[in-house]
Amino acid sequence: MASLPDTTTASLTIAELREFAGFGAKSQRYIKRSLDVGLGRHNAFELWARDADETASIRTQYLMYQDLADLRDNIPDSKHSPHSGAFMAKLVRLAAFDLAQEKLACFSAFRFLYERLISADVRPWLPSAYCAAAALPQIEPSRRKLLLQSISEAAATAPGWSTRAPVFYPEWVDDVKVAAG
Repeated sequence: MASLPDTTTASLTIAELREFAGFGAKSQRYIKRSLDVGLGRHNAFELWARDADETASIRTQYLMYQDLADLRDNIPDSKHSPHSGAFMAKLVRLAAFDLAQEKLACFSAFRFLYERLISADVRPWLPSAYCAAAALPQIEPSRRKLLLQSISEAAATAPGWSTRAPVFYPEWVDDVKVAAG
């Protein structure tokens, strides 16, 4: 007998799809590009570079994302871990780079990207990394204000976090031409 689809997983996937659909076009494009760079899914230069500036940006992103493997392998299991300072330093450095690109408009887009780039286990560390990176002087003051206002009190003060791995990983979609008639 065939088993019925897991409605919980389907519901969570739909929620992730809806969340992604709620991000602006710039954020969606940047998230997909970043996942290609950070997860090594595709050649980001071929898919995403429209001009010399984007080529340079992608090249820098590949360099900055070299810390991802170390971050994935060294997520502290508690706030008392002796390695939490080094972990946070790398995470804030990476977050500052991504926020300085001015494509991620809010905490939820940042969180969506990072829980896919690193893993669900990074969730407890994301509010503090985001706030630290958003408050850095390389972020223009009016943008800094918008970024910091985008994190809800609930996200900033959550007593616990889900360890459920994300299911939906958005990707490049080729243009589809629909035949008339």
